[in-house]
Amino acid sequence: MSDKISKEIRSLVTNDGNIELSIKTAEIPTPGADEVLIKVEAAPINPSDLGLLLSFAADISSISTSGSGDETTTTMKIHPALMNAMKPRLDQSMQVGNEGAGVVVDAGENAKELIGKTVGLAGGAMYSQYRCVPAASCLVMDEGTLPSEAASSFVNPLTALSFIETMKMENHTALVHTAAASNLGQMLVKICKGDGIPLVNIVRKSEHVELLKDLGAEYVCNTSDESFMDDLVAALVATGATLGFDATGGGNNGELPSQILAAMEIAANKTAKEYSRYGSDTYKQVYIYGGLDQSPTILKRSYGMSWGLGGWLLTPMIGRIGMEKFGQMRMRVAKEIKTTFASSYAKEISFEEMLEPGIIQSYAKQATGEKYLVNPHKE
Repeated sequence: MSDKISKEIRSLVTNDGNIELSIKTAEIPTPGADEVLIKVEAAPINPSDLGLLLSFAADISSISTSGSGDETTTTMKIHPALMNAMKPRLDQSMQVGNEGAGVVVDAGENAKELIGKTVGLAGGAMYSQYRCVPAASCLVMDEGTLPSEAASSFVNPLTALSFIETMKMENHTALVHTAAASNLGQMLVKICKGDGIPLVNIVRKSEHVELLKDLGAEYVCNTSDESFMDDLVAALVATGATLGFDATGGGNNGELPSQILAAMEIAANKTAKEYSRYGSDTYKQVYIYGGLDQSPTILKRSYGMSWGLGGWLLTPMIGRIGMEKFGQMRMRVAKEIKTTFASSYAKEISFEEMLEPGIIQSYAKQATGEKYLVNPHKE
């Protein structure tokens, strides 16, 4: 293959109701005056990548492959009832991958100082061997940082830090977080421990409890325990947490967001000075920021009238935070990428492996501890 050609992963929804994943080639561009060319060496598969890579409408059970090597195409059927939602992207071969890291191998005249630097970025199309991007979009890492260490420098770290900023902006003092043993959850534990912020962690396996306790988490509640609700109420009484971030959207049979609100109400009433038929006047808020569980979200309204449930997304929150604070957050991530914001992966895979049915089924589950790292140059 010519050294002027870059391979990349593409996702295509066809008019006949299929989604196709394939490896395509593109010419490597020459960077403009304020641009850099990055040899991408690591890019994670995040839950936020799957909406474009697989789409929420793909039937994973229908997966099949044809061809081999760089000619591999993996195909899945789109659920017929969801085809209408796919119309805006029909027959468009789309680049995928939200974030990643690599080494700057070429640069325009105004960015020559970045050549040889390891950088992280969220530039889109990161499942590519090479990316040409504005130099200003790069997060320059300290000397000695590997691309594999810098690959997850945007989505999870900045989401965790933005939870803290949301808490401050909305006048809360402590947090609740679900799916808390994830890479993001582990980051949040370390942030809150270092910054002195009370945090209630919710997991669903005993080994996840041990993992977070080993990181220094004080309050970890296991939904699989019969005492879950009692444990959650006790943790909320101790911390005063009235703001939750839920990654599941429908965990614990669809009731987890509602259970958090109910436990917050019980905790608030333990210190209430008088009874009110409208419930406590303590405002309770849960934000759903992920869809790890696609079952319906069920609300059993036992928490008065002073509560809120809504969606939360990183990009609009960055707009609320402002560029000055956002810049400070990015610099903290770069400084602490090997400690507070360190990520772990189940396996490093190639483009070809990324299209294997078994591996697709694995990363499509979005299970804790089964996150994959893509190396575009792995043979």
